[in-house]
Amino acid sequence: RLDRVMSAPVVETRSLAKTYGLVPVLREVQLRLLAGAGAFIVGGNGAGKSTLLRILAGLEAPSGGHALVFGQDTRRLAARYRRRIGLMAHQSFLYPNLTARENLEFYAELYSLADPRACAHQWLGRVGLADVADTRVRAFSRGMEQRLSAARAMFAEPALLLLDEPFASLDHDGAEIVAALIRGAVERGACVLATTHGVPEIDGVELAVFEISRGRLTQHAHKEEVRRGGRIRSLLGR
Repeated sequence: RLDRVMSAPVVETRSLAKTYGLVPVLREVQLRLLAGAGAFIVGGNGAGKSTLLRILAGLEAPSGGHALVFGQDTRRLAARYRRRIGLMAHQSFLYPNLTARENLEFYAELYSLADPRACAHQWLGRVGLADVADTRVRAFSRGMEQRLSAARAMFAEPALLLLDEPFASLDHDGAEIVAALIRGAVERGACVLATTHGVPEIDGVELAVFEISRGRLTQHAHKEEVRRGGRIRSLLGR
């Protein structure tokens, strides 16, 4: 049974639909991603990008169709599967009155990692926040908070990373750090699905690019197809 679960797509949706009242947000979404795949979804505000990630994380139920992660229906995700998902949302899930170090140590203990203090120290260095490790998060800029949120989502090395606008509010250095973390996650075999307003350049990673418009998801053979439409630009372009 375990072999069957492991060989299944990490993410799969079948005719997925979501409505709020009479307003359709997602329509007949078909998506299939394997382990070691990186994919970005582009689209305007209100296009349904965040809603799709919340459904895949098990935080919302679809109105129709099916959403599966690790072969399991997201409506009934068991705790052992939820622990394999890292979510970076618009809400940081950080505690403002705790320091950066205390936040990561808290989450490391929550995930039962062997050495929470060492884990926090390592990841604060990886996201360029070692110098402010003992500063309370309430004093952070939005970009600093975004870096710490990325560390919180990734430090337990989840098999599925769901990243909602991971480059938002980041300067060029911060965007390069997050891009490197995404590359590392894909290289170790994680599945990464991120939403963005612009397709970033991540060296060494082949990214699938989807566009969502009026609730419908379309895959593009090349990200240049989306760029030619004038809708988006590279966040990491020089």
